[in-house]
Amino acid sequence: MTAPFRFPRFFVTSPSPCPYLPGKSERKVFTELSGTNAGELNDALGRIGFRRSQNVAYRPSCSDCSACVSVRVVAGEFKPNASQRKLMRRNSDLVVSVCKPWSTDEQYGLLQRYLHARHPGGGMTEMDELDYADMVEHSPVDSYIIEYREPTTDGTPGDLVGACLTDKQGDGLSMIYSFFEPDSAKRSGMGNYIILDHIMRARKSGLPYVYLGYWVEGSERMQYKVKYQPLERLGAGGWTRFDGRDADTANRASGAAPHVDSRPASVQPRELAELFRK
Repeated sequence: MTAPFRFPRFFVTSPSPCPYLPGKSERKVFTELSGTNAGELNDALGRIGFRRSQNVAYRPSCSDCSACVSVRVVAGEFKPNASQRKLMRRNSDLVVSVCKPWSTDEQYGLLQRYLHARHPGGGMTEMDELDYADMVEHSPVDSYIIEYREPTTDGTPGDLVGACLTDKQGDGLSMIYSFFEPDSAKRSGMGNYIILDHIMRARKSGLPYVYLGYWVEGSERMQYKVKYQPLERLGAGGWTRFDGRDADTANRASGAAPHVDSRPASVQPRELAELFRK
């Protein structure tokens, strides 16, 4: 006898100040990732714009805004530009290791330096060692910490200069959170290099996409994501190519405020139906 479909339960957070757009509020829809189908659920939710945090999958569901848009790089078609090729050559001596998702004091120290330099006053600056361990180790899916270290001549581990918590999904790599040495003149552009390295890893593994999280129209600090072409964004009609030279660019040129769609994103259970047979 065929078992009935089993759908996850979704919940909505209370509104809170938006970290990207001043004067806006954010709200998220989320569900728990647990059980034997956690990986399949995470894959399916990733394809419709969700992100993972520990054992929770979430995506924005704001009542008056839909500026946050999921974006992913088409790894197989990516061709680095001149500056990206230069960056890859400059960092080609780094020792890169794909590690099990276990937190270390060295990683935590690097994260704290990164947060206090790049995101002072942000909520993550208050994370202690246990919070960081939870972020890394409480994963019900196929996760890794990818470490980037300085080379040494004696075979001992070099200084840790970058790291990324990464999920391997059925159709790509999802960059959950990356951090790096913020004041290293020798390794300037380290955040961009970590993205480039993930694109190359996905390509070598035959994975079509690298998920970069959300691009936010009107948020300058999110514009770096459009440098990785071809890029796709998720809209009402599904995933479509996106080069960044549309609404946001036009608005900045004209001095107009960015367009913000007032329709909150919805979850379509039919997109998950085949995943929950028991």
